[in-house]
Amino acid sequence: MKFLSTLFFCGLLASAHAAPLPRPVVKALQQAHIPLSSVGIEVREIKTRTPLISVHSNNAMNPASTMKLLTTYAGLELLGPAHTWKTEAYLNGQMEQGVLHGDLILKGYGDPKFTVEQFWLWLRELRSRGLREIQGNLVLDRSAFEPVPHDPAVFDNEPIRPYNVGSDALLLNFNAVHLRFIPDGEQIRVISEPELAGIKLDNRITPASAAADANVLASCSNWNDTVSAQLQDDTILLQGSFPAQCGECEQNVCLIPPPRYLYSVFRALWQEMGGTLQGEMVEGGVPASATFFSVHHSQPLGELIRDINKFSNNVMARQLFLSLGGNEEPASVARSKLVLYKWLAQKKLNFPELVLENGAGLSRYERISPHNLALLLQSAQHSPFAAEFTASLPIAGVDGTLKKRLNGSAMLNQAHLKTGSLEGIKSVAGYVQSRSGKQWVMVFLINHANAAAGQPAQDALIEWLQRQ
Repeated sequence: MKFLSTLFFCGLLASAHAAPLPRPVVKALQQAHIPLSSVGIEVREIKTRTPLISVHSNNAMNPASTMKLLTTYAGLELLGPAHTWKTEAYLNGQMEQGVLHGDLILKGYGDPKFTVEQFWLWLRELRSRGLREIQGNLVLDRSAFEPVPHDPAVFDNEPIRPYNVGSDALLLNFNAVHLRFIPDGEQIRVISEPELAGIKLDNRITPASAAADANVLASCSNWNDTVSAQLQDDTILLQGSFPAQCGECEQNVCLIPPPRYLYSVFRALWQEMGGTLQGEMVEGGVPASATFFSVHHSQPLGELIRDINKFSNNVMARQLFLSLGGNEEPASVARSKLVLYKWLAQKKLNFPELVLENGAGLSRYERISPHNLALLLQSAQHSPFAAEFTASLPIAGVDGTLKKRLNGSAMLNQAHLKTGSLEGIKSVAGYVQSRSGKQWVMVFLINHANAAAGQPAQDALIEWLQRQ
């Protein structure tokens, strides 16, 4: 065993162009049964050109959600931190004494975070502008994004998971239905939000047996494996058993196509406000005869990228990626790719191995090398928006995806790092501050069947850098 360990370490020496990997990292990789060939690492000081550690750093690897670093950095520079997305309302007909003799048209431009709360406030504004009764239809204009067929089950056969929602120019509330499971004596009550007009909830959830409860209690985080949700015509059907001993639990599911979801929420909120809609929901564009009525603006990009990076929001990253293509409609993945490649070239960042699919990292095809990801992070520190970019990353032991990671070590507050995880992929990339005051760029990608066990190795390198 000692002989094998020596061979492993010598392999590291041979593969690195600078210093070898620290022994705690080597040991952790060995314990996780992750071979060196499945690892890509680069560490360098922010202001230097020569890496301190470089292991297979030129290999094209799947970065998982660390690909969001590229999307958000490009977004800051191409759109600006003050950039906002608009959603417009038009009247196609005459409005007299609060009655619209025609259609209300809503046109979206890809707002990454158009929540129900914001939608409610905007509809209140429409009411305050005098609109009360809509005798025509609610027309949804989604033409700002190129229509692309999207199957939410393709990636991992989990079609109702919120992260599998596709891009949409008129996306409301991430298209999610929030379910709260509440043990109540011999039954399990379920509260569904937001209210969806025309869609019923059929709750067939039963309390789990005592034996099942005992098994689930060992890890209440897995309770959602015992319940299922599906849309059948106009009904959300909930089935399965719920372990009452776990107390109240929450789950977000995506079951309804985006246009129908927005329409159902609109009808519920509009009726609540005393408004009426005589027609139905149709999809279409804004005709020349329509009159502009109101506009809603999103939060600025500088704030939105905090959600994208700190909480690794795939849907928001997809929306931002499509928005990089400029003002031409419809936005498309192909156009966004071209704009992003051109931007990299202007910054003299040559990434020949780069493969983009959606800019979120929720992909089996996206690729980038650790070396170039490190160069990207280094470049970001010379950007006028370096502060906004760094502030969007999770802080070790404090928030986001790092809230419960490294919080019992000296690394607390000492690193801003983006994480990524897919089946067979574990990644981390960002900035580490050593106790001497040096600032380090660190990229550590693992592409291997045992990647999930590689976190201790990544943490060991982070902690080693902090001590330098």
